[in-house]
Amino acid sequence: MKYLFTKPMITYVIGTFLTFIFTGIVLSQVVDNYIVLAAVLLTAFICIILILLHIYDRHIKPINKATKTMEEIVKGNYTARIHHSSTSAIGELIQKVNKLARNLSELSIQEQMQSEQLTTVIDNTESGLVLIDSKGYIHLVNRKFISMFGNTVKDYRGYLYYDVLDNETIHETVQKTFLYEKAVKESFTHISGLDKYHLEIVGAPIFNERNMIRGAVLVLYDITELRNLEIMRKDFVANVSHELKTPITSIKGFAETLLDNDMEDEEARDEFLKIIYTESNRLQLLIEDLLTLSKLEKDDFPLALTSINVKALVEEIIPVIAQKADQKQLLLSCHVDEGITFTADKERVKQIFINLLDNAINYTPPNGEVQLDVTTRDEYVYIKVTDTGIGIDEQAQNRIFERFYRVDRARSRNTGGTGLGLAIVKHIVEVHEGKIEIVSELDKGTAIHIYLPMNRPE
Repeated sequence: MKYLFTKPMITYVIGTFLTFIFTGIVLSQVVDNYIVLAAVLLTAFICIILILLHIYDRHIKPINKATKTMEEIVKGNYTARIHHSSTSAIGELIQKVNKLARNLSELSIQEQMQSEQLTTVIDNTESGLVLIDSKGYIHLVNRKFISMFGNTVKDYRGYLYYDVLDNETIHETVQKTFLYEKAVKESFTHISGLDKYHLEIVGAPIFNERNMIRGAVLVLYDITELRNLEIMRKDFVANVSHELKTPITSIKGFAETLLDNDMEDEEARDEFLKIIYTESNRLQLLIEDLLTLSKLEKDDFPLALTSINVKALVEEIIPVIAQKADQKQLLLSCHVDEGITFTADKERVKQIFINLLDNAINYTPPNGEVQLDVTTRDEYVYIKVTDTGIGIDEQAQNRIFERFYRVDRARSRNTGGTGLGLAIVKHIVEVHEGKIEIVSELDKGTAIHIYLPMNRPE
């Protein structure tokens, strides 16, 4: 009965009640038995009220529920449902509304999943992305772009690109993309704090179904590593050319002198031949070191793994190293713990010892000291080579393992080295999955620390 006092039923109830009152007043003028009249009118009123309640329950009430459910769906609440049992056309309408809500819910879930997937892809791509509409407003920037240019997404989204991006190359790329309506590619250098990026930017127009431009997407590629590799390649080619040119020039010059002159001075001739031999030997060492580096840099470089007794290995190489140290009047000392054995490539490990000790002797002035220590630390064989040589400036320590890099070029060239010794050592350590560190102070000496894993599967 509570439904009688709800809208719109209250209106119908009051209207029906007033109608029966009016009907009773009119009939009372012609009917003598008022009790019968009242009973008939009351009975008719109750019957009509019951009919109204039935109509309300079967038709008006489910329509109201359907209306409220549709309002919730319009608001985005796709979980809203109508719970009302009916087999009439109203029941079919209820089923259709519930089905619509379920379909919209599934579409919403799929859309959300696709949106999350797209956002994940955009945010985790290694290129910076910017989406600009036809009026120049930024609608999207990804995580990589933020890492390059700083700030947050809120500092870019919704702003005109030329108000928040102060790079002229980006401005020109956007303008050319809209002007020519085709992809535009540019490159520039961007400095963010202490980081310097070499970037390549590609602007691509976005068209609608009527082939009218709607906006543009900017893709920024970080080519810093490629640019650095290109610089290293150029430096390497220049260094190799220079290193090869010096011995070849000497060999050619003295050979021409011997060919053009009938030299009777045997001492001078022998001196020339000795120089040719020395330079050709230097050339051979350079080529061998280059080939060694080339092999070590291959991803599938094979290691001839064997069990190595470190003390026995050091005793093999010390006589030659000691002779060279004596010639320079250096004090060479070695300390190797007993019983150290580990699995590695014996010839490559031997090359580590020879290169490090040879390098230390070359850069240590007479009456200096060179020391080799081999112990164990945790799961590593710890190799330490120290000297009292010329040392390395702090700024140069990051480059000491580069090919042909020399701390003192004039002095190192006289040692007969190729400038590749430490680069070879670094690569040997890396293919053994070890670590290498350097500690040095200018004019006081250098210490190189190497950690080679003791257990490797053969």
